Amino acid sequence: MLVPSRRRLRFEVWIVLGLSLGQSAVYSVVQLLDKMTRAPLAEGTSTLNRSQSTREYFDLTYQLLDIMFALVPVLLVLYFLTDQRQAASGDGSSPGSAFHKLGFNFARPGRDLLQGLGLAALIGIPSLGLYAAGRALGITTAIIPSALDAYWWTVPVLILSAMRHAVVEEVIVVGYLMNRFGKFGWSIPLSIMASSLLRGTYHLYQGFGPFIGNVVMGIVFAWLYTRTRRVMPLVIAHSLLDIVAFVGFSLFGKAVGLG
Repeated sequence: MLVPSRRRLRFEVWIVLGLSLGQSAVYSVVQLLDKMTRAPLAEGTSTLNRSQSTREYFDLTYQLLDIMFALVPVLLVLYFLTDQRQAASGDGSSPGSAFHKLGFNFARPGRDLLQGLGLAALIGIPSLGLYAAGRALGITTAIIPSALDAYWWTVPVLILSAMRHAVVEEVIVVGYLMNRFGKFGWSIPLSIMASSLLRGTYHLYQGFGPFIGNVVMGIVFAWLYTRTRRVMPLVIAHSLLDIVAFVGFSLFGKAVGLG
């Protein structure tokens, strides 16, 4: 099989980002400018999980459809990264499998879980302080992690939403982009910074505080990935952060936002 040229890989990356988080980054910049030109940023709000219908089961349907279709770019990335000649077994453990390349599997569940818990604590606690500081300085909007109505399915959907964000962001922004940046001939520091700046940019609609926090989070996550070549601990950590924020707000009404 022919090795794709760098030009072809660049087109591939632009397509993936245009369908996923690159698109989100563009919208995020426009939303930030919109908020800043309407009123002081501290008076703005950012809602992460919105109700999409006043009718319970249509709202549930919309929520599940959003989660499902948001994962399509992840499938595209997994397809691009899979070497079809070496992954014929389809069990995700062969060297040619994208799951194996990214460390997005259950090959070491105990260690991945412990690393994920540690990362969640490392990132989560300072993020609360950064959010409070950003609000005090007027550079962060009020973040509402969930505006869903209280139904029997609200908490399960918020958990699925958190896992969706974790999988999309860590597989694409860390695993996939770090792989492709390496094939572009970029250095590891440059690759880490590019990945981290993208992460921060698609959070800009929340204000400059979350931008800074997510850049720092991106640096930590991307650096760890270069050492372990596994995105699973990152997915676990990100899922835990967002589950605490989404479900915690839904149950207790405290405005925090970490993801």
